[in-house]
This record gives sequence, C-alpha cells and structure tokens, in this order.
Amino acid sequence: MNEFDKTVIRLYNEEDQSTYEIAKKLDTYPNKIRRTLKKHKIPLKDRSEAQKIALRAGRSSHPTEGKKRSIEERVKISQSLVDYWGDMSEKERKRRSKQAKENWNSMSASQKESMRSKGITAIRAAAKEGSKLEKFFEKRLSEAGYRVQIHKLLIPAENLEIDLYIPDLQAIIEVDGPSHFLPIWGQDKLDKQINADLRKTGTLLTKGYVVIRVKSLGQESVAKKEQMIDSVISTLKSIEKKKPNRKDRFIEVE
Repeated sequence: MNEFDKTVIRLYNEEDQSTYEIAKKLDTYPNKIRRTLKKHKIPLKDRSEAQKIALRAGRSSHPTEGKKRSIEERVKISQSLVDYWGDMSEKERKRRSKQAKENWNSMSASQKESMRSKGITAIRAAAKEGSKLEKFFEKRLSEAGYRVQIHKLLIPAENLEIDLYIPDLQAIIEVDGPSHFLPIWGQDKLDKQINADLRKTGTLLTKGYVVIRVKSLGQESVAKKEQMIDSVISTLKSIEKKKPNRKDRFIEVE
C-alpha cells in the first residue's frame, strides 16, 4: 500500500475526516478519495453519519439548532405536511394504520400502561391549566393587545368556568375538543356533553356575553391553528367596532 492510500485511510478512519476534507488537504478531488477507500474495502459513511461526525468534531454547525422559525416558515412546513397527508393514497393510509396497530400490539403491558398514564396526566393538566390550543390562543390574543383570562370562574354561583375570557369586550372563547362533537366515549356521553354545552352557552348569552365556540379536533396543524386564530381575532375586531345583536352573539369557528 502506497503512502497516499495509507494517508487517506488514516484521515478517514482515525480522524473522521470527510472525503471532501481529505481531498482538499491532499490537493485532489473527492471521487479519487472515494475510489481509494473502495479499493481497500473501507465502508463509506452515508450522508447522515458524515454529518453527525462533522457536528461532533465542530467542523460544521447544526442547520437548525439555535434558530427560531418564523410563523410564516412554520405555516409553510405545516401546510406541506397537510398536503402530503391529503394526497396520500388509500392503500398507503391503510398500510400506515395497520403498522400503527402492530406497533401498539407489540408493546409490553408496562409500556402501554405508561402511555395511558401519560395521556391521563396530560388530560388532567389541560383541564387545570388549559389545553395547548387554549394556551396558543391566550398567547396570540395577548400579543394582539387583548387582555385575556384563562379558565375563569365567571359565574361562581353556578360553578360556570369558561376557557378564555376577554373582559373588555365581554367575549368568551370556548375551545371544544373532539369529545364535544364526536362519540369518542360513546353516544350517551356525547349527548350529555352537547346538552351541557347548550345549557352553558344559553346561560352566557342570557347574561349578555358574546360566545365564540372554536371546534378543535385536537391535532391541528400550524397552518390550521393560524387560520383559527385569524378568524377569532377578526371576530373580536368586529365586536370592538359594534357589539352584535343578541341573536348574533353566538359564533362558531372551525
């Protein structure tokens, strides 16, 4: 083995340098380095492995680390994912669904119990502190200049708590998850939930509040959330100009 080949192998294996770095150091071109490695049956690293090595060695920086994407960028990425799923064939959807079921069935009892436990904890936290969508609305409404109260016990005598309250406009925003309009826990539970929502809305309207109900499937994309908050803010701006007539104070957003 000549000195050139020995140097190439040493730099590649022992110093974890890329074919491009070695080529630059030896004043040649990357393909020659790759041919040399192949000649001596040295496995070539794939792009992912090479990038990890370069990051560890500090020879390159992570493409996204420390960078905050703008809302426009996140919406664009999210919309591309929505389009991807929307264009997926029925056959591929079924394959993925089958794979998800197989993954669940392959889990141990302890793994399943851990996931259930985390889910219950998340539901309890959402009930106490507000869901992710509620917190998203709270943050964006505050940024838009609105004074927002989350999980406000508005009518203590009736133990009536609402999701989001804009006191300056006497406007209430209720974020309804899928259990408010889909029979997730069975039709009886859904019927009771619908009746409870109707009674709550009726009470609030009777007392002169504007009620905005936002229908959420629980897994909205960034693009969908932006669309929802835009609709809510547009509605609030309309209320600022003129409070709607009593018959128009119930507004639904999807």
